[in-house]
Amino acid sequence: MFRKHALFLAAAASMAAPALVLAAAPATRLPTPAFPSFADAKAVDRACDAGLKALNREVAQLAKRKVDKGWLGAYDLLIAHHEDARFPIDFVQNVHADKAVRDAAQACALRWVDFQTALTQNERVYRGLKTAPAADAIDAELKRNALGLFEDSGVGLDKDKRARAKQILDKLSGLEQQFSTAIRDANIRVAFSVEELKGVPESVWKDKPRDEQGRVLLGVDNPTYTALMQTAESGAARERIWRAKTNEGGEGNLRLLSEIITLRKEYAGLFGYDNYVDFNLRRQMAKDAATATRFLGEVKGTVQQGERADLEDLRKAKAEHLGTALDATTVTQWDGVFYAERIRKQRFTVDQEAFRAYFPPAESLAFTLRVVDRLLGVTHTQVRLPGLWHPDVKAYVVSDTATGQALGTLYVDPFPRDGKYNHAAVWPLRSSSTRLDRHPAAALVVNLDRNGLSLDELETLLHELGHAVHNNLARTRYVSLGQWAVMHDFVEAPSQMLEDWVYDARVLKLMAEVCPSCKPVPDELVAKARAARDFAKGTKFGRQHLYASYDLALHGKTVQDPLALWSKMEGDTPLGHVPGTMFPSRFAHIAGGYGAGYYGYLWSLVVAMDLRTPFAADKLDAAVGKRYRDAVLSRGAEKPAPELVRDFLGRESNANAFYDYLRK
Repeated sequence: MFRKHALFLAAAASMAAPALVLAAAPATRLPTPAFPSFADAKAVDRACDAGLKALNREVAQLAKRKVDKGWLGAYDLLIAHHEDARFPIDFVQNVHADKAVRDAAQACALRWVDFQTALTQNERVYRGLKTAPAADAIDAELKRNALGLFEDSGVGLDKDKRARAKQILDKLSGLEQQFSTAIRDANIRVAFSVEELKGVPESVWKDKPRDEQGRVLLGVDNPTYTALMQTAESGAARERIWRAKTNEGGEGNLRLLSEIITLRKEYAGLFGYDNYVDFNLRRQMAKDAATATRFLGEVKGTVQQGERADLEDLRKAKAEHLGTALDATTVTQWDGVFYAERIRKQRFTVDQEAFRAYFPPAESLAFTLRVVDRLLGVTHTQVRLPGLWHPDVKAYVVSDTATGQALGTLYVDPFPRDGKYNHAAVWPLRSSSTRLDRHPAAALVVNLDRNGLSLDELETLLHELGHAVHNNLARTRYVSLGQWAVMHDFVEAPSQMLEDWVYDARVLKLMAEVCPSCKPVPDELVAKARAARDFAKGTKFGRQHLYASYDLALHGKTVQDPLALWSKMEGDTPLGHVPGTMFPSRFAHIAGGYGAGYYGYLWSLVVAMDLRTPFAADKLDAAVGKRYRDAVLSRGAEKPAPELVRDFLGRESNANAFYDYLRK
């Protein structure tokens, strides 16, 4: 998941394992400013005050500046200063170990939203953008992108509507923040007897705290939750943790989501739209709700048969496991992952838990970095830095292998903890600008299992690293055309493209380069894992279709109750809806930057599978990798996404690879 900052959404067990061979380089200096330490809440407040004061002064100067050939550069310099002052504060509210610091960052983030809206509603700056001369196509693209941000914030509306637009934008940012905080700080614990944990690897639970009755207390962080859902023999145990995770946001988040979608509809109405989807998609690849809906319909038509076949396989597996009659056996929501995993073990002799022995966490991170380095001609060198937001955090200099030139900075926050964002995502901390000799930086936030990674988790790690790579390998003229500015239904494509790399036996052999003592994954096991991955893809894509369809329906012409709509739509799926559960309360994607845009995961997967086609013969082909880096990654948003893809493929993109895969 790529986390865009509010600036760009106006419309819308230790790692110090001895086998880690990414050598630390204490003498190597970061090509970007060191991340601020934010020792306490007062440090956040001081940084917030100073940043806002300086930026407000710079906006006033820009508004009075003569509109000449240097105006676009002055505007982009403002955006660079904005990133430097705001992005670290926006980020630490999701990861800092000190709750007081997180709370102060959240309060500051709302002040930055107010600044952002005031900036993009500044009529004098808007007129400057419209009239500034563009020397070439890149200048013209900067203008197109920036004008879109200003127009989407309401700068062209009449005075009363513009004021209401600002009120709505400020309110929406606060609501999204509350929604995410409710999930992040829920700190849910579910109690299990040892007997209920039969089948679950002891490493998942043996060192966890106990309650007064001696029951094991487990959180719903991704490593723990996934392990229980895949391995717990007890259906009751799986049901309890599934319900806890599904209801993670609580009833309060349902109320917040209802308010969010109501405000979004009103916001679109200020611009003459009767639904938020058409408003939000008009600058994306899909263009409008009709196109996105038609696309989802085509996906659904292709996966329906597979979804029904998958469910029948799961029923048979459950009946066999429990010794019940097939016609009396029903598959529940908390059965699907468990029985799919059993089938994979039996049919393909693949056990995701068995992969943990091959992929220790530190070495897995080193492996994914090595894959990127080999493919794209770069080098990640670890740098030891004191004073980062948590002792687990690692920092890397990214450099060009051929020239040694420093390109950017990567931070990695690897392990789960209370108060930390509990999924996997990348935050851009700084964008590139060749004009300013400015280097990018990104933070990769994941929640790795300290006991090792499954192949699924390795895939997720490489996916998220792909977002950081997209940010850090950009070599754009302007900050304003960095990776965050690409069309939102394209932003997942470069990451999704890389997911397939972990199922390639030759790629996995790179593990030996970073961990000579690690057991190599046998080639036949990789082949089995690939076949096992493709099992139940009808169910997988059916679920993604449901999420995307729900998102579009929720943001349609009629405001609907989020839970009632979800209950109806999920109830129409093969597994049905479970009364008393409230998945929308934890659907942070659509409460935030993916609202009326979740279809983009499937849309960008179509593009991603097409992007893989030049790598079909060799996923580590450095020549193809360089062409990809030059044509797509380094260009950021200097061209619209369809043009970037065409430049790399040498043709217009198509969906052939995607639908061929679905039909297999």
